[in-house]
Formats: sequence, C-alpha cells, structure tokens
Amino acid sequence: MKDKSKKKEEQLAADAVTTSATDVQEISSLAEATKSTAAAEETIHLIVFKLGAEEYGIKIEQVKEVTVTPSVTRMPRTPDFIKGVANIRGDIIAIMDLEERFGIRPAPLTSDQNPNITYTLVIEARDYSIGVIVREVPQSLNLSMAKIDKAPSFLQDINIHANYIEGIAKVNERLIIVLDMYKILTQDEIQELKS
Repeated sequence: MKDKSKKKEEQLAADAVTTSATDVQEISSLAEATKSTAAAEETIHLIVFKLGAEEYGIKIEQVKEVTVTPSVTRMPRTPDFIKGVANIRGDIIAIMDLEERFGIRPAPLTSDQNPNITYTLVIEARDYSIGVIVREVPQSLNLSMAKIDKAPSFLQDINIHANYIEGIAKVNERLIIVLDMYKILTQDEIQELKS
C-alpha cells in the first residue's frame, strides 16, 4: 500500500514538473513573440527636408529646434559650406549648408517659395551646436524601423571618415536618406568651430 501511494506521489510530482516545464516553454515562446512584435513595431521619429531634389531625414532627438534663419554673418577663414554665424535665441551658432557640404546642386525654386526665407535646424551635439540651412519647411515623420535599410558602405563619402548615413527609409515611393548629424563633421572641423 505504501508502495502504491509512493508511486502515486512520484507520478504527481513528475506530472507537476512536466506541466511547469511546459508552462515555462509557453511563457518563453510568448515572450519571444512579444519581443519580435515590439522590435517590428519600433518606430523612429524623423525631421525630413530636401537637399537638391532628394529627401533627407534626421532623428528628432538630434534636432534641438527649427526656426526661420536669422541674418547670417560671414566669418573669415571658415570652410565654404559654413555660411557664417547667427544669433539664435541668444546663442551664436555656426550655420552650415549641407547642399554645399555634399556637393548637391540646389533644386530650382518653386513658385510658392520665397528665395529670401530659409529654415535652420539647430543641432546640439555634446561638444558643439550647429545650424543646418534648409530651403523648405521641414516635415515631421514617424515610421517603423523596419522601413529603414542599412546604407551600403560604398555610399559613404571618402573625404569624411565617419559613417554619417544611418540608412535609407522607404516610405511608399519615396526614399529618405537618414543622416547622423553627429558624424557629419570631422574632428578637425569640430575643433575649428569650437575655436
């Protein structure tokens, strides 16, 4: 009788272990499915603008503010793509023209564009702040990380050693080049701006 009762207890214990192992497996599977769903649904918020005829984007966390470009004062001994400095909310910030930096021909103005009005995206890195001139009002865009492909390495500018193209976003028929603004300038250029 004791043997039967002991066997029954052992069987119940074995069933409990099997059940809890199955539960753990189901929970693990559910957790993995949740992680992959979360990864698939991870979104990125971009500020999108045009350089020439192409669209570019910057992660919103790299953009401190967007403002109408104030008057720019040209500075001597600066690279051609640095248009000068401007007073933006009490801070003197170097203003950069990415079209000139990348060697992009500006697109012709449309009838509704005022040639005297441009917009500045203020980028605040750890060591410096810089303004980027764009000709049209930048747009805000949320999209899934799954829509951004890694940029092929041959697309990188050989003069700029850092990998400043984060990827290429596909939105319907549009392609948007996503930039890492913290890698646009070389260390020498950053030192020039700081001094």
